[in-house]
Amino acid sequence: MANTINPEGKSIISVKTEFFGRTLSLEINRVGFRTTASVLVKYGDTVVLGSVMVSPNVIENLDYFPLSIDYEEKMYAAGKISGSRFVKREGRPSDDAVLIGRLIDRPIRPLWPKGYRHEVQGVATVLSMDPNFRPDMIAMIALSTAFMLSGAPFDGPIAGLRISQKDNKWVAFDTPENLATNPLDLVVAATETGIMMVEAGANEITETELVSALNFAFKELQPAISLQKELLRKVKNEKQEYSLVKIDEQILSDVEKWLDNKLGHNLRKPYPERNSLIKKLLDDMKDYFITKLGEEEFKLKKNDYIEAFEKTIHKDVRQGIIKDGIRPDGRAFDEIRPLSSEVSLLPRVHGSSLFTRGLTQALNAVTLAPLSFSQVLNTMEKEEERRFFHHYNAPGYTVGEIRRLGSPGRREIGHGYLAERALLPVLPSETDFPYAIRSVTEIMSQNGSTSMAATCSCCLALMDAGVPITAPVSGIAMGLILDNSNPIILSDIADAEDFAGDMDFKVTGTTHGITALQMDMKVPGLKIDVLEKALQQAKKGRFTILQHMLSTLDKPRKEISAYAPRVESIHISPDKIREIIGKGGEMIQKITAETNTIIDIKDDGTITIASPDNDRILAAKHWIESIVADPEVGKIYENVPVVSVLDFGAFVQILPGKDGLVHVSEISNERVNKPSDILKEGDKVTVKLIAIDDKGRLQLSIKAVDNQK
Repeated sequence: MANTINPEGKSIISVKTEFFGRTLSLEINRVGFRTTASVLVKYGDTVVLGSVMVSPNVIENLDYFPLSIDYEEKMYAAGKISGSRFVKREGRPSDDAVLIGRLIDRPIRPLWPKGYRHEVQGVATVLSMDPNFRPDMIAMIALSTAFMLSGAPFDGPIAGLRISQKDNKWVAFDTPENLATNPLDLVVAATETGIMMVEAGANEITETELVSALNFAFKELQPAISLQKELLRKVKNEKQEYSLVKIDEQILSDVEKWLDNKLGHNLRKPYPERNSLIKKLLDDMKDYFITKLGEEEFKLKKNDYIEAFEKTIHKDVRQGIIKDGIRPDGRAFDEIRPLSSEVSLLPRVHGSSLFTRGLTQALNAVTLAPLSFSQVLNTMEKEEERRFFHHYNAPGYTVGEIRRLGSPGRREIGHGYLAERALLPVLPSETDFPYAIRSVTEIMSQNGSTSMAATCSCCLALMDAGVPITAPVSGIAMGLILDNSNPIILSDIADAEDFAGDMDFKVTGTTHGITALQMDMKVPGLKIDVLEKALQQAKKGRFTILQHMLSTLDKPRKEISAYAPRVESIHISPDKIREIIGKGGEMIQKITAETNTIIDIKDDGTITIASPDNDRILAAKHWIESIVADPEVGKIYENVPVVSVLDFGAFVQILPGKDGLVHVSEISNERVNKPSDILKEGDKVTVKLIAIDDKGRLQLSIKAVDNQK
């Protein structure tokens, strides 16, 4: 370490503080000499490199901020080599890495000025991973610090904490093992003044408990923010020059004048009528300015006119809510759009549902399979199996667009995971329901909150498939319009309110409590009391949606689909597993081949047997039970085979792999000179186990059975 050379002659600068029982340190000028800014963050044995690149050039023709944030898992960081036999190099990011990248992106993205169009990239690379806690929050601190050091107009810093519960107290940096069984797994990201992002998975936690955890997290993450500011004071970095891409004020004024008296109450119509009216307005506006300017000149400024149109529409949405108390489609602030749903609409799938809320519609299909179809995860952090996985698809046609079809993007992965997390707490155990479960949501139409529609549709389809969930789950998306100090909370937001609003807040749960939550701010910081109000209003909305769902299907079906495989599980002593498998797998292969079943064996002794035919399952089950059964003195074994005949008696197999001797004196009440005169190899006989000697040898008798009759 002492020999590290900085080619620019800069001193290595570091700051540190105690943070939840470990030292948190931020260090610059050791690595990353050609980045805009780089920082090494160390916490315990975890080391994360935060690297940021900021382009000095503006990209003029974009209507969005070109920010990309990636989270890089490195197997070596955990002392691992990829478990794949053929691929040892890290490839495309795992779903976990994508989700963590989104987790870091969401609180950072709103903290840049509107109209900023410099290309920005942030990469968090985990170089060393302490297995005692997840490294994602350290990665968030690393990128926040690097953005602050870059001199770009990032209105940070931020920090994040992952909170769980231990001995009725809130704790941070809990072990992965505890998090897996904890009633709460909560991530909170915040600035010095307010919360920017919340994400949680919970086991039916109450709103009051959640607010308590939020208060704890917001207070306890502040030292990580203070440490970033301390480093910034030491570095004294130069601010970068930048320019903002803004709408031409004259174009905006012209569009506003043209739209005058065409908005307001004229557009307060239910969807899709409102959408049709806006589309016609846009087409009419284009025609007007083409006529006024000429087609060629309008074409050059077309995007500016469209952006001015959208900005004016969003302004009208906000004004309608703030001044008139009217939402874009005329609903009350806590009113839910019209609901409809049905189940069993796909005849050959194991469970299906169609859930519609306004113009948003989600079709879900559930597939059941033996546990061997569980997904194997092998990442930097995890080596485990997932028996329940939810996938979400939303092609371009669902928003009326033409898009190339391809693999799921970050949004699809994120929405799928949110709905999956919402249902996980109510799934039955493997023992009670030994199935792998795949749920797929195909979005049919989008107009706000498709992830919550996916949650509701998934729940109905699971019940339709006969999955014995412990309680039904519903979900709702909430919005927020900030009118100075007056927050207006909206239930069940549609696209227009999402685009014009200041918060996107999604919450799922049962009648007992919350199972998942996701909140993103679009403006800097939010006070916890506003979140508390939103949670209470969301609870009312969730219950309204849940009542509708229960009117369609009020509980899981008692039987699974006729097209689903039947699966039964039994438990044996782990010491007996090798007897079931047999030498070189001979026994298990024989059982599966002769019974035509699929058999899975877990290390804890859980065995699942799958087949469409119950008789085949029973045959395999009895076979396995006979292999692991222990011989019982005094028990009669009927129709068991003679395996060999000798001069002094015959050996009989009473259980697979367990032979006993019927001595010549125990064959019959009559004198027997030669056992072969009465018994032949392959004969079926009924015997009684009369003794087991001190060497474990089995002593059998045929005549004892005859004498007992």
